[in-house]
Amino acid sequence: MESVIEHSHHHVTARADRIPFFQKAVYSMGSLANTIQAAFLGQMVIVLNLGLGIDPFLVGVIGCIPRIIDAVLDPIVGYTSDNLRTRFGRRRPLIFFGAITASICFTLMFQLYPGRSTAFYFWYFLGFQVLFFVGFTCFSIPWIALGYELTPDYHERTRLQGASNFVGQLPWLVAPWCWAIMHNQNWFTDIVHGGRVLAFIIGAAIVSGGILPAIFNKEHFGNLPRPVERKSPWDVLKNLFKGIATTFKRGSFVKLCAATFLIFNGFMLASAFTLYVVFFYVFGGAPSLDAAYSGGGLLLGIFGTFSAICTVGVIFLTTWLSTKIGKRNTFLITISVSVLGYALKWIGYNPDQPYLLLIAAPFIAFGLGSLFTLASSMVADVCDLDELQTGERREGVFSAVYWWMVKLGLAIASLGSGFLLNLSGFHQELGLGQAPETLLWMRIFDIGIPIITSLAAIFIIRSFGISEDKAYDIRKQLEARRGKA
Repeated sequence: MESVIEHSHHHVTARADRIPFFQKAVYSMGSLANTIQAAFLGQMVIVLNLGLGIDPFLVGVIGCIPRIIDAVLDPIVGYTSDNLRTRFGRRRPLIFFGAITASICFTLMFQLYPGRSTAFYFWYFLGFQVLFFVGFTCFSIPWIALGYELTPDYHERTRLQGASNFVGQLPWLVAPWCWAIMHNQNWFTDIVHGGRVLAFIIGAAIVSGGILPAIFNKEHFGNLPRPVERKSPWDVLKNLFKGIATTFKRGSFVKLCAATFLIFNGFMLASAFTLYVVFFYVFGGAPSLDAAYSGGGLLLGIFGTFSAICTVGVIFLTTWLSTKIGKRNTFLITISVSVLGYALKWIGYNPDQPYLLLIAAPFIAFGLGSLFTLASSMVADVCDLDELQTGERREGVFSAVYWWMVKLGLAIASLGSGFLLNLSGFHQELGLGQAPETLLWMRIFDIGIPIITSLAAIFIIRSFGISEDKAYDIRKQLEARRGKA
């Protein structure tokens, strides 16, 4: 195993490698479209359970199936964006189409009304969620790949991802208030009505943020020669699987995928319990279930917004720190701090002092705040290494496989959260009268899962092999080769 300490010289980004502010801002607007659906979809899906009475396990199935389909589509879309040749570029046509399609389907997905059967809600929501993820994949995978190629500089890549993640945090400032918004009886008749209206707003944000990179960003490798024509669909399919297999030959990339899978999906699996712990444990002594929802919704809103504000600070700190001690060492430090934050939630879940939960927020923010800022930048470095070893640019396939791992984990987390919620003994009809053992297991799942997965990720990323010096050496060799070509 390599030493944790990176012995690298500090390289200064050349002016020519800097991404202009407008280009960086436009690309970052794509992050708004990319994250707003993630920020709100998980919050709004509770409409199915608490608004329409669908069993939590069925809700988990609804969340699982589309993400599996989405994960299958990722490599196909990634391969297509690598090999597509149009006068508008490789990525931009797909980004434009995907943003519009995802916007329409997200809006329609929540146009639900009381009085229908469970089967109707199940198939309606499942169908539109599948279509949504098809469109969203066509947007997100090429958009992520576009970010990998906007600059060849080791540090500027981190700055780009930091700027993108900063904009991506804006939806998380509002998303924690999703329950309080939908449950506000002065605005909506019920949370189902609130979900219908909110879906229109989110759909508009997806299309407005999503099409801007397609219109204004410039593709660094947009004019690559057309790939050698394949003789049959079978040849194309073989080339697709060959590209996917190549990504798994890059040990550094596999480590990034594994670490991200553990950290992000450990967080998502556990976060499904946070709402239930707050409602049924922290506010379990409320005079009524409606009062628990109101008090818990306020706490969740404040906690989430405060966490998002802290995450913004973490993004800036991560970007700065990585230029001083390297991306890998920064990763190890920030994820370790997040483990402390998860542990503090055990103290923060206090029925006598509900807002004590806020003490955990600044520490937990170090997890996701640093994860995608660093990991996305590190994947771009791996793409250079792959080109050096194979002579091909395949950012689309790398972005697809990377997010395939994330989405596969989301599918498992969605299915697992419903299973674990039932396993804990939770019964909706009991209201605030849940058994003490149920409340204990919900807290154990909420806190213990992300601690275990984060510690495993730290162990894996210790041996990530692309240091600052190595990244610049790879770039030097690539530019020499391209010059000869």
